[in-house]
Amino acid sequence: SAPCLMLRTATISLLAALSSLLSVAAAAHAPRPPTPSRIKLTQNFREAAALSAKLADPATPQQRKKVAVIGGGLSGLACAKYLSDAGHTPLVLEARDVLGGKVSAWQDADGDMIETGLHIFFGAYPNMMNLFQELGIEDRLQWKAHRMTFAMPQLPGEFTSFDFPDGVPAPLNMAAAILGNTEMLSLLDKVRMVPGLLPMLLEGQPFIDAQDELSVKEFMDKYGMPETVNEEIFIAMAKALDFMDPDRMSMAVVLTAMNRFINEADGSQTAFLDGGQPERLCAPMVDHVLSRGGEVRLGAPLAAIEVGDDGQVACLRLADGSSVEADVYVSAVPVDVFKKLLPASWSTMPFFRQTEELIGIPVINVQLWFDKKLRSVDGLCFSRSPLLSVYADMSTCVEEYADADRSMLELVFAPATREVGADRNWIGASDAEVVAACLGELSRLFPGEIGGEGGAELLKHAVVRTPRSVYAATPGRNRYRPSQATPVPNFVLAGDWTSQKFLGSMEGAVLAGKLAAEVIADRAAGRAAATSQTLKPVHEEVVAAAEGAAPREPVGVRGRHPIAFGGGQQGLGETKFEHA
Repeated sequence: SAPCLMLRTATISLLAALSSLLSVAAAAHAPRPPTPSRIKLTQNFREAAALSAKLADPATPQQRKKVAVIGGGLSGLACAKYLSDAGHTPLVLEARDVLGGKVSAWQDADGDMIETGLHIFFGAYPNMMNLFQELGIEDRLQWKAHRMTFAMPQLPGEFTSFDFPDGVPAPLNMAAAILGNTEMLSLLDKVRMVPGLLPMLLEGQPFIDAQDELSVKEFMDKYGMPETVNEEIFIAMAKALDFMDPDRMSMAVVLTAMNRFINEADGSQTAFLDGGQPERLCAPMVDHVLSRGGEVRLGAPLAAIEVGDDGQVACLRLADGSSVEADVYVSAVPVDVFKKLLPASWSTMPFFRQTEELIGIPVINVQLWFDKKLRSVDGLCFSRSPLLSVYADMSTCVEEYADADRSMLELVFAPATREVGADRNWIGASDAEVVAACLGELSRLFPGEIGGEGGAELLKHAVVRTPRSVYAATPGRNRYRPSQATPVPNFVLAGDWTSQKFLGSMEGAVLAGKLAAEVIADRAAGRAAATSQTLKPVHEEVVAAAEGAAPREPVGVRGRHPIAFGGGQQGLGETKFEHA
């Protein structure tokens, strides 16, 4: 009868809710899986650990230096951390009232964490993994099962995954994951991928570096890869790695990631941080610096880098009119901000002039709170959507956000402008337009759960725009990425856009900061001939263009909104992003 049917339906719903609640409670009390042990056996991890040990070696004689570090993002804080390990005294100057830069986060009026981006930690992040170990905070990483999950556009609501078998060494575990998936790529497609990937395996980094001149599409055409590989794999990878379509992105980016994932058994395994990065990652770095006599100042925006008659930095002039003098100065700001601060007398130097060829890429982070719990996987998902890159149900993936009754989805909206592959300038669209577009895509990913009668209702949302995020890795950009050492003896560069082998990423930011610290530590210890002191050659076309060029006065950083300093921002604020 109808009453019995209603009773059975209500009972099933109640049992399902109870099961979900018990699962969340059990997860909250279960011990977290440790960092996968094989991560610490890789050559990249050992190299990162060796550099940490070198910087912290108490037997190395040092001339203690006061170092002013401009920028309190991951690169600036990492630089300060390793400078303090080496016995120096860093002073970090952060313009905003929150640390983290591009990984900054803050609480809204409800106490919910608003994040600049959906930041995932990979096993192939050796310097980041060393940093967590050195700070004693490895338990803050929540490692997920080793799989890569993709939505199936042709089968709404369905997902498929590449599952990496436990205990199988690299590269066999990757081969097993690829061959074991029969829903993406035919066997013939997989075979036709080999000619393009084999040189990467045999020649390594030199081959990868040489492909920086080619776009993903050009590389595929050169090696006869089928279009299905692009449609099913490379589009998703490109949007996740650098927020753009693959026909605009350097193949070196994709190959760098694939090389790590193929050659490191746990390289593609992912972890979520157990809260906002300013508190859970940046704060421990600050505590480390303070405990060794360093200093970190918030709300200290820079007005100008003052240069003396000798061409070196004389001091930093802050926006409040005060000045900071130090022995050495480090710029750890985004490349777009650095170009606004570049002193006129340096603007004609080829080394600094090459930064004009680097520009940050736009991206939008969206968080959506729903009144119901959605079907979701415990991990990162590649949406394979025209508008969305990757997403995660944070109420399932992160213990601190766990909720048995409601979902909170965090999504990367990319590409965000026409220049990088979008159908319109989404970075300048209203929150309502961005959210509506997201809900339209999610109704395909969650048919019957979002949209339509009885579907989950949106309780609230947060839209964070970063008009200039990591540098746009279009073909040929690597030649313009400068070394951390510069032609100015008392000035050093950091930031993920500087030359290092781990792309524009959290790992790249930490490594660049560490390399900047190495430059300073080597000079202070009298190791003038160390590799860290080598200036990366400047491309001949930049040198030619610099001849006879007129100096340009720095425009400076205008405004006090987060985007002025290269961060992410809610709302349109002071600008409408019309030319972002």
